[in-house]
Amino acid sequence: MTEGVLDALDQVENATGTNEINAIGYCIGGTLLAGALAYMTARKDDRIKSATFFTALIDFSEPGDLGVFIDEQQVDSLEEKMSKDGYLEGKSMSNAFNMLRSNDLIWSFYINNYLLGKDPMVFDLLYWNSDNTRLPAAMHSFYLRNMYVENKFKEPGGVELAGVPIDVRKIKIPCYFISTIEDHIAPWKSTYDGAKLISGPVTFTLGGSGHIAGIINPPDANKYCYWSKKSSSRRRKLPVDSKTWFEESEQHEGSWWTNWHQWVSKQDKRKINARQPGKGKLEVLEDAPGSYVSKRL
Repeated sequence: MTEGVLDALDQVENATGTNEINAIGYCIGGTLLAGALAYMTARKDDRIKSATFFTALIDFSEPGDLGVFIDEQQVDSLEEKMSKDGYLEGKSMSNAFNMLRSNDLIWSFYINNYLLGKDPMVFDLLYWNSDNTRLPAAMHSFYLRNMYVENKFKEPGGVELAGVPIDVRKIKIPCYFISTIEDHIAPWKSTYDGAKLISGPVTFTLGGSGHIAGIINPPDANKYCYWSKKSSSRRRKLPVDSKTWFEESEQHEGSWWTNWHQWVSKQDKRKINARQPGKGKLEVLEDAPGSYVSKRL
């Protein structure tokens, strides 16, 4: 949190001169963003003015298919394995996610590539899916035990970050939650339960498809659909349960991004011209996407 979220805020301010941020967190990044917001609230740091959560869990009561891999015995085994190297190899996490969808992500390639001798189909999302990273042992153990096993993150003071007991219920800035109906990693009914914990104004939207394809869904593709609160609804708070929310929502064709754009535009009417990298206090390092992309473990 301190070296990621908070340092990033400092660097944004250095680069642009602004200290008003609209932040986005995806999956575990959304959990981290919620923790950072609770920490910043306790420290009276108000640089983040609105937050968007992509398929992010705050309440881990129902972790979905991942729960198959998470219990006391398996976490003990993982910690023993990580203690030898100090990290969990990225391939281990990748294999776990692939096994959740073994027909699509394991056996289809075994049959097509190995048995039939065909070249794998070019598919951009699979490149992202295979772009794994090592997880530090201390971080991964803390995450599994406090979030998944004990579900402390949603409790006031249940988790302490940088010496501060955090309480996600004290987050009062406008928040937008987008989840996807077929997500097996962050089930939408669970992300909904987390969204209800936020004290500020919360907008919840449900997209079509799954954890990655449902989010990376540009409007011009005109794919899938999304559900949002009916325009005639006068509710200010989210309904008490996800079933009621779904029954009261309406379905729209196409990408949820248009809905989010309307929401985020309302947070600040000011228009900011595109900034040129290197024009602020920070120098340009290199051309996008950066040399780290081509590095291999």
